[in-house]
Amino acid sequence: MKAAVYYNNNDIRIEDVPMPKIRDNELLVKIEASGICGSDVMEWYRIKKAPLILGHEIAGTIVETGAGVDAKRFRDGDRVTVAHHVPCNTCKHCLNGNHSVCDMLRSTNFDPGGFTEFVRVPAVNVDRGVFRLPDSVSFEDGSFSEPLGCVVRALRACRMQPGKTMLVIGSGMSGVLFIKLARALGAGLIAATDVSQYRMDAAIRAGADVVFNAKDDVPALLRKAFGGGADIVVLSASRDSAIEQGLKSVERAGAVIFFAPKQPGETYPLPLFDLWRDNVTIVNSYASPPYDTMTAIDLIASGRLTVSDLITHRLSLAEAGLGFRLVAQAGESMKVIIEPGR
Repeated sequence: MKAAVYYNNNDIRIEDVPMPKIRDNELLVKIEASGICGSDVMEWYRIKKAPLILGHEIAGTIVETGAGVDAKRFRDGDRVTVAHHVPCNTCKHCLNGNHSVCDMLRSTNFDPGGFTEFVRVPAVNVDRGVFRLPDSVSFEDGSFSEPLGCVVRALRACRMQPGKTMLVIGSGMSGVLFIKLARALGAGLIAATDVSQYRMDAAIRAGADVVFNAKDDVPALLRKAFGGGADIVVLSASRDSAIEQGLKSVERAGAVIFFAPKQPGETYPLPLFDLWRDNVTIVNSYASPPYDTMTAIDLIASGRLTVSDLITHRLSLAEAGLGFRLVAQAGESMKVIIEPGR
């Protein structure tokens, strides 16, 4: 079968790779839609493992079931989305609701990756990481279940409540999903920032009440617009300037979500006295545990949150290199979907 193999952001090669062979209790899924995530183009994170087949935002059709798979759960022809990382659900972290730091979640994956024609879903993923898509949810929309699930998890971790105000720093794909979800959950005023007019416009379309150019004095502009700081600040950008703006923009007793990671070894000087005095909560959030993925699917299926309007490019597997460049350049694109059957 064909696969888009990653060497670096500007070197994506279409190569022949072996068709996965499933074993007992496993599934073979034909990829219908696979989204390119911002993490896929973080070269500092990916290139040390290259060459590899990326792609974890997938939706597809089950084409083969291994012996032992419960036919009441999954059958050939079922439309599904599949989690690449799954938790054990039994360790102390999982039992305390911290699935993102489970050892199993950090070591599981499907084979080989979403930017190909078929993937083998291991038994543990079948057990707790395969979700049937409602008929009303397209494959494209289904591929959003993982990125939206990550956002669901982050807002759940900071105890998002109706009426709370929010500032989203960085209006790329994740930032826009934060805006859409906050609006769906009944947030109060929502502000967003970026340096790109294209993305600032996208933030307004997603539901932001006001947008600021990140080059301006965001904390001052926010406090003038809101009459105070934001109850929740989302850092979906990791530059020091973005972190500084976020920490200066949060309301007393508010929360700052560190969603976009810095590179290993990088640091940032936190104003610990100010955080202590103002009772500010620092929240780190990573991954989409099963509960949050299911919530994301329900949000999309119910129509409470629309994602199809975020798709700017639908490309074939042969065009994956273009897709990676579009996402890496962060220009006039939002969600790029690879459709191997296109």
